[in-house]
Amino acid sequence: MDLLSTKYKTELINIIEKDALIMETLAIVKELNLNDCWIGAGFIRNAVWDSLHQIKTTKCNDIDVVFFDATTLSETLEKEIEAKLTQINPKAKWSVKNQARMHIRNNHQQYSNTENAISYWPETATAIAARLNSDDTIEILTPHGLNDLFNLVVAPTPNFDWNMFQQRIKKKQWEKQWENLKVIQTKTETK
Repeated sequence: MDLLSTKYKTELINIIEKDALIMETLAIVKELNLNDCWIGAGFIRNAVWDSLHQIKTTKCNDIDVVFFDATTLSETLEKEIEAKLTQINPKAKWSVKNQARMHIRNNHQQYSNTENAISYWPETATAIAARLNSDDTIEILTPHGLNDLFNLVVAPTPNFDWNMFQQRIKKKQWEKQWENLKVIQTKTETK
């Protein structure tokens, strides 16, 4: 890991540790004891973008809880976990997905674990997740690194469809909330 990556990892952990809602959510999700389980996507990304823009916490659409359990590909398990989480915190909108089955929906080859699955998420800055380890330290997953996240670059992951990326960016209109974002506008701008 290079010095810049180490700096960004430390900065991300600091942002998470200072965010009471994220820390509370990490603790709740840890208690589920699910295999290869993380919270991620906009819930983590937005906290970083807010911090870099020095604004108050942006309302999050949902809390993405992802895990990997190849023994059951039923959506029923996900709904049961969502119901359990809603009982614990009814104010949150929970979205629970077993990444062992998401390749079917996304028409990809089977994923090998949660990190492999989130490497297919739409943007490099969104393909991020965090969890509390057994000793309550924060662990992060960043299959595409943290450079785009901390440099406010919105770029598609290598595995995400370019046209779908364009549609998603148009729909989300993140630049209205975070004015310093640099949205990749053409395929040639991507890495």
